[in-house]
Amino acid sequence: MDLSVKIRDKIMQNPVGTASGTFGFGEEYGELIDLSQLGSIYTKAVTVLPREGNPLPRLTETPYGMINSIGLANTGVKGFLENKVPFLNTIKNCAVIVNVAGSTEDEYTKVIDMIDSVDSVWGYEINISCPNVKCGGLAFGTDPVQVERLTKEIRKRTNKPVIMKLTPNVTDITTVATACEIGGADAVSCINTVMGMKIDINKKKPAIYQKTGGLSGPAIKPVGVAAVYRVSKKISIPVIGLGGIMNWEDAVEYFLAGASAIQIGTANFIDPNTPIDVLDGIKRYMTNNKLEKISDFHSFIE
Repeated sequence: MDLSVKIRDKIMQNPVGTASGTFGFGEEYGELIDLSQLGSIYTKAVTVLPREGNPLPRLTETPYGMINSIGLANTGVKGFLENKVPFLNTIKNCAVIVNVAGSTEDEYTKVIDMIDSVDSVWGYEINISCPNVKCGGLAFGTDPVQVERLTKEIRKRTNKPVIMKLTPNVTDITTVATACEIGGADAVSCINTVMGMKIDINKKKPAIYQKTGGLSGPAIKPVGVAAVYRVSKKISIPVIGLGGIMNWEDAVEYFLAGASAIQIGTANFIDPNTPIDVLDGIKRYMTNNKLEKISDFHSFIE
């Protein structure tokens, strides 16, 4: 059985990763699970300057997931280099993929320029759900022209894998995915959170300060699976599936839809061992169904 996943010229040892914003920088979970068993860790977002994030409350539960509006709180790229990289350098076998965010193209590229020489950084996942302040505040990921341009600028600055993280809050996600491929991306992640809102009927006001936020968890899995299916039929680069994966059965559904790898997010807050359990379940399923590699999943659904 070959569980490896190739992106650009690099190999993940297996297809199970932990989604950005749900796993810190790995150190927070290092005493709870064996990080070396994971295929990849997608770090918390890194921006040029430190960000405090949005005012509290910025997280609330829903019946089938949660809504967050953290606001990309992080120590900034210098803090990342000084305080996070030393631990990342100790991680073995697992691909460390840094999630990069910004409000302008220059901010994205500056982060890449500052960390590209760090050997432990395997690749980048680019958060294009961020608002572009130079274009009226609309998210980069809603405009294929902006997406292609940003992808090209990032591609110029690194030979490491570049993964563009797609927002589902668009009319046609396949158009954006195509722009990523044309721009030189090595893979795309499908999907980021879905816009959602919860209102406290007793207080008669929204449950989080920003009123609306990103919905994650089981509620969005059908949206994620459909996005992966549509995108994987449209582009030739690998698609990484995420959104509501709570167990190995959910992961298999994404693989059958066309995903080459997956990320686990909200489930990490419930049970930190979920990624390992999911990996074990994938192995059993492949054995029982006589599948030798991840790409074998893709032959069942046209």
